[in-house]
Amino acid sequence: MSYIHYTSPYSADLRAKPITSYVRFLHAYPGALSADIYVNGTLIYRNIGYGSFTPYLPVSPGSLNITVFPQGQFQRPLSSTTVILPAQSIFTLAITGSPGNASILTISDPIAPIPPGTVMVRTVHLSPDSPRLDMTLPCGKSQFPNMGFKNVSNYIPFNPGTYIFEADVAGSGELALFAPHINLKPNRFYTFYVVGMSAVTPPLQVLIPLDGNSYIKF
Repeated sequence: MSYIHYTSPYSADLRAKPITSYVRFLHAYPGALSADIYVNGTLIYRNIGYGSFTPYLPVSPGSLNITVFPQGQFQRPLSSTTVILPAQSIFTLAITGSPGNASILTISDPIAPIPPGTVMVRTVHLSPDSPRLDMTLPCGKSQFPNMGFKNVSNYIPFNPGTYIFEADVAGSGELALFAPHINLKPNRFYTFYVVGMSAVTPPLQVLIPLDGNSYIKF
C-alpha cells in the first residue's frame, strides 16, 4: 500500500481572471500509463500520468465533448463523453474505470462557506476492483461508511490537524488502505480519492488534493 499527498498551491492569478468556469482532470484509470485530453477537439492537456491531476483549467461553460487518448495517439480513444458545465462552476473530471472500460466521472467542487477555523473533507471511491469501503479519519469512527465504486461523499467539517486515514472493507473491519501523517489546514476543502487496484497493480493509494473551491473566486 502507498499513498500520495498532492496539494495545489493558492493562486492569485486564478482570482484575478474573469473566467466563468474551471475544470481539472484526475487520471485514475489503471489501464493507461499516461494520456492526452481533448475538449471539443482541441488538445488542452498533454501527457497526464496515472495518479496525477492537471491544474484547474479555465473553460467556457456549456456543452463540452471530453475525449481522452493514450498519450501521443489520436485513434481509439480511452473514453469520450459530453458534459454540461454550468457557468461559474468548478469541477473535477476523473478518468476512471476498470482496464479496457474507461469512463469519466464528473465531480462538482461546490462553492460554499467553510465554518470558521474548520477544514472540509470528503471522499471518493475510484478503485474499480475494490469492494465497498468504510473510510475513516480519527478515532476509528467511520465518517464515510459503505462507499462504493464512483461514490462521492458530502463534505464533513473537521478540526484542523494531523490525521490517519484508513479504508476498511465495509462492515468487516478488514484494513484495505492506511495513510498516516495527513496534515489538514484550516479554511480549506480537501477530497480524499482512493484509487488503484486491490488485487493487482497499480496498488491502492489515496490522493489528497486541495480543492479549487478553497481559493477560486468568481
